[in-house]
Amino acid sequence: MMHSLGDIEKDAELMQAVAGGNASASRVVVDLYLNGAYRLALRILGDASLAEDMAQEAFIRLWKQAPKWQPKAQIRTWLHRVTHNLCVDYLRKQKRYSDDEVPEMADPAPNALELKAQRQLGDKVTEALQKLPARQRIAISLVHFEECGNMEAAAIMDISVEALESLLARGRRKLKELLLPARRMLDGVEG
Repeated sequence: MMHSLGDIEKDAELMQAVAGGNASASRVVVDLYLNGAYRLALRILGDASLAEDMAQEAFIRLWKQAPKWQPKAQIRTWLHRVTHNLCVDYLRKQKRYSDDEVPEMADPAPNALELKAQRQLGDKVTEALQKLPARQRIAISLVHFEECGNMEAAAIMDISVEALESLLARGRRKLKELLLPARRMLDGVEG
């Protein structure tokens, strides 16, 4: 998703209103960006409670930044970057930010019967995503789930576009390999 200079200027005006104490501007920012920050944190950490904490902390930092906001980046890009950094810092402190160890994901609560098959497939994708190395998981989450363009995702991760594309390629290959048994099951092919 490419963003124009107009989007950056609109975000700057919105942040100026937030800095001025405008409650409706604050609600707009929360409505537009809180779910995305939470989803990103959830995909990185695999824990709903921790993801809520990280999204809230990212927003606290956004509110503190509001008076100093410069029209250089979009709110979404800035917020995703802060959320990413908070999550990676947490994983590093837990010694879980490596290619060797992946955080465990809690089992999701069961859904209605008509959603069971769709949910099972979603669970397989989520499970496979959690098995990827953290940097690949983050790159795929930003590009495929948060709909960031490659340039925006690379900026959020503070890497080059080429490095991002490499992470995406390796992550996609690994996901395809991890999801092959589920695909065979859906296609009715054994083993």
